[in-house]
Amino acid sequence: MGIKLYRPTSPGRRQGSVLDYAEITRRTPEKSLLEAYRKSGGRNNNGHITRRHRGRGNKKMYRVVDFRRDKDGIPAKVFSIEYDPNRSANIALLHYADGEKRYILAPLDLKVGQTVMSGANAEPLPGNSLPLANIPVGLEIHNVELRLGRGGQLCRTAGGWAQLQAKEGDYAIVMLPSAELRKVHGNCRATIGRIGNLDWQNVSYGKAGRKRHLGIRPSVRGTAQNPVDHPMGGGEGRTAGGRHPCSPSGVLAKGGKTRKPNHITDRFILRRRKKGSH
Repeated sequence: MGIKLYRPTSPGRRQGSVLDYAEITRRTPEKSLLEAYRKSGGRNNNGHITRRHRGRGNKKMYRVVDFRRDKDGIPAKVFSIEYDPNRSANIALLHYADGEKRYILAPLDLKVGQTVMSGANAEPLPGNSLPLANIPVGLEIHNVELRLGRGGQLCRTAGGWAQLQAKEGDYAIVMLPSAELRKVHGNCRATIGRIGNLDWQNVSYGKAGRKRHLGIRPSVRGTAQNPVDHPMGGGEGRTAGGRHPCSPSGVLAKGGKTRKPNHITDRFILRRRKKGSH
């Protein structure tokens, strides 16, 4: 999809841009695959804010997306490409030969009318889901499982992709977008190709109101708060905070490591992520 600009009739219009949604072929979602989306406002079951800057936003329904891709051996035809308000990627509605309907993440260049399949015997074509052991080395993949049967957990954002680097015994070596090299069991599944909607990251919101429509509330600088609210707060007059930038809980914001040392999954990480990657 491309980026659309408007005439600068206001500062928000001048700075903002939108997607042209050229790939979208259907505006109304499949009712049987909708669920209620109850907002939390960033609060837990005790009413305490555990995730700041969340609240309000436009009403929306949750689209049930098939991340497991466990319907093996049954061909499915792509019926439509649809917008999903809950994620950056578009979704594709599949009509299976046995009559079932499911949503999947829409890969790049997936067209209406194409046929996709899941299972070990499927061909390594965009949109098909296979175990890593059956995927040729070097292909781009997305929606990668970490645990067998749990469903894809890696590379699910718009434009996201990983690359199958090698195979060693029962494991496959996958390079993630962060340049991290990780071992994943060969029976875990992944989908061929990269996710579409590449221009999503190039959109400029242009004004604060568009962020509020997404349910994102304003941020307040730590140095503008009181000492009781933030480690960088307080002081006479305007100060620089008196320490390195951090979160309200004291976690460093300049690239400090936050991963738990000696984690049980460290043995699966062959190379840690590189700074500056995404």
